[in-house]
Amino acid sequence: MNKTHIKTDLPGPKARELLARDALVVSPSYPRDYPFVMSHGKGAQIWDVDGNRFLDFAAGIAVCSTGHSHPAVVQAIKDAADRFLHISSDYWHEGQIKLAERLNDLSPMKAPVMSFFAQSGTESVEGALKLARYVTGRGRFIGFLGGFHGRTMGSLSFTSSKYTQQRGFFPSMPGVTHVPYPNNYRPLFAGADQGRAVLRYIEDVLFVHNVPAAEVAAILVEPIQGEGGYLVPPDGFLQGLRELCDRHGILLIFDEVQSGIGRTGKMFAAQHWDVQPDVMTLAKGLGSGLPIGMVVARRSIMQKWTRGAHGNTFGGNPLCCAAALATIDLVEREYCANAVKVGDYFMRKLKGFADKFAVVGEVRGKGLMIGVELVKDRTSKEPARKLCDALITRAYHNGLILLSCGQSTVRFMPPLMIDEGDVDEAIAILDHSLVEVLASEHAH
Repeated sequence: MNKTHIKTDLPGPKARELLARDALVVSPSYPRDYPFVMSHGKGAQIWDVDGNRFLDFAAGIAVCSTGHSHPAVVQAIKDAADRFLHISSDYWHEGQIKLAERLNDLSPMKAPVMSFFAQSGTESVEGALKLARYVTGRGRFIGFLGGFHGRTMGSLSFTSSKYTQQRGFFPSMPGVTHVPYPNNYRPLFAGADQGRAVLRYIEDVLFVHNVPAAEVAAILVEPIQGEGGYLVPPDGFLQGLRELCDRHGILLIFDEVQSGIGRTGKMFAAQHWDVQPDVMTLAKGLGSGLPIGMVVARRSIMQKWTRGAHGNTFGGNPLCCAAALATIDLVEREYCANAVKVGDYFMRKLKGFADKFAVVGEVRGKGLMIGVELVKDRTSKEPARKLCDALITRAYHNGLILLSCGQSTVRFMPPLMIDEGDVDEAIAILDHSLVEVLASEHAH
């Protein structure tokens, strides 16, 4: 493995100075894992302020979908900035209309859709929840354990990937009931099909004993669970949710904030199973780094909102819309297909990695949304939390930027423009880092 890209101790002197300044003036609530202080980036490469170069397989938490500072996206932002920076959602501009038209063409709903514009994933989820309440006249919701939907009060009431996100903020929005997300690797229910078991639990237990189905406005679910462990649901589960919702007049909301915009090798993750939601939330990779979110809903639903029912100041910002239009063009033209091709190559390499290391319990994912779950041993499947944390920190010191998810899963969410050479470099660093961490563990 070539470590010549790391030129200083980490963090280097300039980074240490900035970290000290930050500690005095920036909220300590940010969950930062290791001291990377960015200077600039290009494609899948990023440099810290001390000149150390890293391979970025986190992409700003799956945000920099087209890579860092893609020329076409940067140019679109510059062109938009030359015209005007803001006008507010009280008025109209063509960029916002064009982006809504693009989503109408691309959406997985197979029906006309309308869009509400926001700045983030959590704001998109809040909008979807308000829409569901408004249209159905119902007050209850169902969410999933392990889900992540944001940190503002409404979305926080669904978020359950780590208890630390909830601690100190009770009560959040009432009326949310959580059920397990189906996980065949860690089954909670009897039977081989955990998806079918969860659906039966909702229908035959929850709706019978605790939650009146006629009071449920919507079920909010990630088509592939992100923060909870990069869990791919069993085939048939999302279709079963669709059918359950249809039986009871419940809206089905897909949170595609992390899985959408080509991340999984299709424009939207729901398209792997050909399931149509009623409402969909987007953000993260939509703007290649600019803050934008969207609530996309069937026109028959969103047109029931009346004037003033929901709004915001910054929704449809012209720079963000320009970035999103450029991003969608790139993803549709080449990067969605690239996520399939390079994702398949990456999965093959990670399966080889798993064959070499007994601490790898499962490799799973679609496209370039891939999780590697680490365990103490494959029989007990006990999560190897400390090993996961140590591996991610070690990888940083060796020049690879990663994040974790679930209890002990390393997640890979690189820019969609990476090539097989980037994968080879990442695997080499990952391999070397895990050998180092395991050697250190044995030494102690």
